[in-house]
Amino acid sequence: MTEVAAVVVNYKTAALTVGCVASLRADGVDEVVVVDSGSGDDCRERLAAADPAAMFVPFGRNIGYGPAANAGVRRTGAPVVIVANPDLVVRAGTVPALAAALASGPHLGVVGPRIDRPDGTRYPSARAFPSLLDALGHGFAGLVTTDNPWSRRYLRTGAEEAGPSDWVSGAFFAARREAWDAVGGFDEGYFMFMEDVDLCWRLRRAGWGVAYEPAGLVTHLEGASRAAAPYRMILAHHRSLLRYGWRTGSWGERLLLPVVAVGLAVRGAIMAARAAALTGHPDGRRLP
Repeated sequence: MTEVAAVVVNYKTAALTVGCVASLRADGVDEVVVVDSGSGDDCRERLAAADPAAMFVPFGRNIGYGPAANAGVRRTGAPVVIVANPDLVVRAGTVPALAAALASGPHLGVVGPRIDRPDGTRYPSARAFPSLLDALGHGFAGLVTTDNPWSRRYLRTGAEEAGPSDWVSGAFFAARREAWDAVGGFDEGYFMFMEDVDLCWRLRRAGWGVAYEPAGLVTHLEGASRAAAPYRMILAHHRSLLRYGWRTGSWGERLLLPVVAVGLAVRGAIMAARAAALTGHPDGRRLP
C-alpha cells in the first residue's frame, strides 16, 4: 500500500477532513496530502495535531475542487492516487480493493467504490453519460423524484455489479497516475461539479477504461462543503453543465444550449428558493 497516495480537498470542513484522513491511514495509505481551498478554518492546526506526517497545502482563496485536487496530485509520487471529498469515511479494505482492480486491468484509468449515505442508502457513484434528453429530464423531474425514466438511465438505478462504467463520482476514486497525467487531470475550467464526468469522458476518449468496484465502500455525508456557500454552488453547477454540454455535445445539441441555459436558470432559481427555505436564511446560510 506504499504505492497509493491520497489527496483530500478541504473547504470549511476541518473536523471531517481530519476524520477522512484517519480512515485513509487506517486502510493503509502512507502518503496523504490535504489541500485547503481558502477555508480560513483551523484545518492546518487540527491536522498537525492529529497527523503531523500529512502534507498540508494551503491556498488563500477558494480555487475550486478540480484545481485543488490537481494541486494535491502534483505533490504526490505514487503510481496510484486517490482523490477524496473531506466528508466521507473509508471502510476497511476499500483502498486495497481499488488498487487491486487497477492492477488487474492495465487499461483502467479510474476505479470508483460503492458510496453509501450515513443512513445506508446507496449514492449513485457509477453513472452513464447523460444524453441531452436524459439530462433535462433528470434535471427537472429529479427535483421531485429520481423514480423516473431519465433519472434511472442516468443514475443507473439498481446497478450494483462490478465492471465498466461511463463515469464514477469524483467524491472518491482511485486513478492510475499514468492515465491521470495523460489527460492532464481535472479540467480546471470547472470550478465545481461535472469535473468528474468530464475527466472520465476524456479518459475514455484517450483509450482508458473506467470501472466500478463495490468491494470498496465509503460512507459519504454529502454536501458538507457546499453548505458553506449554497448559492455559489448552484451557480457553479449550472455553469459546469453548460461547459460539459458544449464540449461533448453534437453541433445540433450545441445549437440548443441557449434554450438549455434558460431552463437551467429556472432550475437554479428553484434550487435557490429551496436552499433559502431549508436553511431559514435568504442567502442560504444556516441559522444558528
